[in-house]
Amino acid sequence: MMTSSYHTAPFLGIARHRLLIDGEGVTTLAVFHGCPLRCRYCLNPQCWGTEAEKVWYDTQRLYKAVRIDELYFLATNGGVTFGGGEPGVHSAFIREFRTLCGPAWRITLETSLHIPREHLIRLLPIVDDYIIDIKDMNPEIYQRYTGKDNRTVTDNLQWLAAQGKADRICVRLPLIPHFNTPADVDRSAEQLARMGFTNLDRFTYQTYD
Repeated sequence: MMTSSYHTAPFLGIARHRLLIDGEGVTTLAVFHGCPLRCRYCLNPQCWGTEAEKVWYDTQRLYKAVRIDELYFLATNGGVTFGGGEPGVHSAFIREFRTLCGPAWRITLETSLHIPREHLIRLLPIVDDYIIDIKDMNPEIYQRYTGKDNRTVTDNLQWLAAQGKADRICVRLPLIPHFNTPADVDRSAEQLARMGFTNLDRFTYQTYD
């Protein structure tokens, strides 16, 4: 692990020039290592891996690595999307990164919301958009698929809505083979609509078993 006066965090890597995939405009996806969930069809299972799979960045090193695309960010209203793994638990890192890049870049948080509230409070003033992979609003389905209870997730959703952030949130609602049904997805969408969320991304997980 590197030693720095800046905040440091473990990453899986950085993906550049992503257009309208992880938020508005051209984005760079910075993928954190580590996640509290154990989703059956995780897209990044390497985020659960060993020390050897991590790349440590401090905020200054990450800023220097991604600012090469600043012209793209500014021209398209894009910026940096923090994903994972779970980026939300690295709120101090992301907040310090914002002080380096300034207000012109969009910062998007791609999160499960399975994080302590203190992190959301810290991030609220500096995150522009949220992409939330909710899995399913049914607590039994969520438990079977992720291995965790979804109370923290639903409480955090309600809190973000109460802060006036519903229109800055895209909620991903997957149809997960062997775990939920189209009717389950419909029920999740109805529950989310009652909470004030209207930007819902419905899709089907691709599995290979």
